[in-house]
Amino acid sequence: MRLKYQDLPNIISLLRLLAVMPVLYLLLEREFGWALLLFAAAGFSDGLDGFLAKHYGWQSRLGGILDPLADKILLVACFLVLGALALIPAWLVSAVLFRDLLIVGGAVLYNYRVEEVEAAPTLMSKLNTVLQILLIVLVITDAGPMPLPGWVIRTLIWICLTTVVVSGSQYVWIWSRKAAQKGWKEN
Repeated sequence: MRLKYQDLPNIISLLRLLAVMPVLYLLLEREFGWALLLFAAAGFSDGLDGFLAKHYGWQSRLGGILDPLADKILLVACFLVLGALALIPAWLVSAVLFRDLLIVGGAVLYNYRVEEVEAAPTLMSKLNTVLQILLIVLVITDAGPMPLPGWVIRTLIWICLTTVVVSGSQYVWIWSRKAAQKGWKEN
């Protein structure tokens, strides 16, 4: 099998997925500077694969699955490890996990009982993702390379929780209304 230029975005997404384990290892070893560097590289790769896919028309069904999967696994895994290290409160980690499970469970239910799900993240969901990434970056920065004022992370934790709750609620509201309008499929 010969690789083509069109495969580059998917390869980059796969590499980002493979970067999850080294990031987690570095966090657990409290090598925060290196973890931050690798996390930042993963973030850059997310922008790069998206740019390549859109700019050159190299989008694919596989890429549509790999890209968000790699992003979500990296974010959730970092939240779990930073929570285990007591750098992020366990209640926020629980809220993030609950929201993601609610969205995935709702999407699966909607897909099989109503109609095929078209992934369309809300503006609040996109903001939530940005805030989760920023929180991870600042927590790792604070734990390692550069201590930050405590109020910065505390404030971001509460803002992040707010967007977790609001965006999760939006998905429940939107999909519930659409399901009520369309009705359930017969088994």
